[in-house]
Amino acid sequence: MLEAYAAALKPWATRVAARMLGEVDLADQTAWRSLGNEISAQLRHDIRKTPLGERMRERLDAQVHLITSLSTEAAERVHRLTLKGLEDSTRAKEFAAEILRTGEVTQNRATLIARTEVARTATILTQARAESAGCTHYVWRTAGDSDVRAGHKAMEGKVCAWDDPPAVNENGRIMHHHPGEIYNCRCWAEVIVTDED
Repeated sequence: MLEAYAAALKPWATRVAARMLGEVDLADQTAWRSLGNEISAQLRHDIRKTPLGERMRERLDAQVHLITSLSTEAAERVHRLTLKGLEDSTRAKEFAAEILRTGEVTQNRATLIARTEVARTATILTQARAESAGCTHYVWRTAGDSDVRAGHKAMEGKVCAWDDPPAVNENGRIMHHHPGEIYNCRCWAEVIVTDED
């Protein structure tokens, strides 16, 4: 009889549990949305009223330059193709196909710029906030998957100083930069918060 009663209660219990989970999920979403709004408001204030804003405006200028350089690069590529075509007597059909590919090259470059600049700006924002809070160091973190570059994989877990970008092996070339500051980098800085009690 108890088993039959338990079986009869199962649909009701399932509905109640689903409703409870739904309410918890909704409360969680509301809390995150509220927190997100607070963070956005604070970030807007920081960008307008603190030295962080100056850093962000510098990034904006650099990003505008990168984006506007796309059309110049495309024009220069067409010019180089034209000269090459004249020099080696490339057939017009082949030449036209290469010129048409310029749009694809430009689109790929725009995607690379977008990815890189979002990551770079996030790193600069993290650095500015960390330094304003007195945090001088971070731990280099990678995305942790098979696409992580060897030089970045070697940096995983290393402690670095914001005022001294680490030397990173970029395919045999040593470059000094923080995580996220170089093309297609998905690494990030885990800020070390020191307790000054």
